[in-house]
Amino acid sequence: MTESAGELYGPGARTLQDHFDARRLADRLNEITVTSAMDDRTASYVERATYFFLATVDTHGFPDVSYKGGRAGFVKVLDAQTLRFPSYDGNGMYRSLGNIQETGNVALLFIRQNEKANRIRMHGTATLLLDELSLSAFEGAEAVVEVSLNRVFPNCPRYVHDLESGTTSEFAPGGPTPPPEPEWKHWDTFADVLPKK
Repeated sequence: MTESAGELYGPGARTLQDHFDARRLADRLNEITVTSAMDDRTASYVERATYFFLATVDTHGFPDVSYKGGRAGFVKVLDAQTLRFPSYDGNGMYRSLGNIQETGNVALLFIRQNEKANRIRMHGTATLLLDELSLSAFEGAEAVVEVSLNRVFPNCPRYVHDLESGTTSEFAPGGPTPPPEPEWKHWDTFADVLPKK
């Protein structure tokens, strides 16, 4: 029923990486940024989050995504590979929770949308907890989701807009000036694997 995250890049991603000469870059990113657990900095970031996006998949392979929000601390890190979050009273559809019951496969996207933009992706398997002890750890929880992580990686935040100030990312094409080159493209770590222009 529940599967591990498998390979980071499937055949479709590999075909496009080859088309855009990005396979070397993708492999380098996999090599240096993808881990199977949260470090202390990531765990702290996750526990300060007030929202994230949860992707689930049903037994037919059809995906769904939903916004999950709460007060800072509503996501609790139990250890480097396990986190929990509450599910509050909603519209009665139970799509995310239902998909977790069906397959358990989840992806989480944490985004900080301010002047210190940041994105963290997580893949794992989830379990739905309905027992009183689990529920009592989260005020207002109707259910609790426990996620066992098997992949954690940062994601380039350059197209994330600053919602606090209303500022559009300077990297978004179509503005009055051409987008700047991202700083990471000048790092020695990536110099030998960037796509040829």
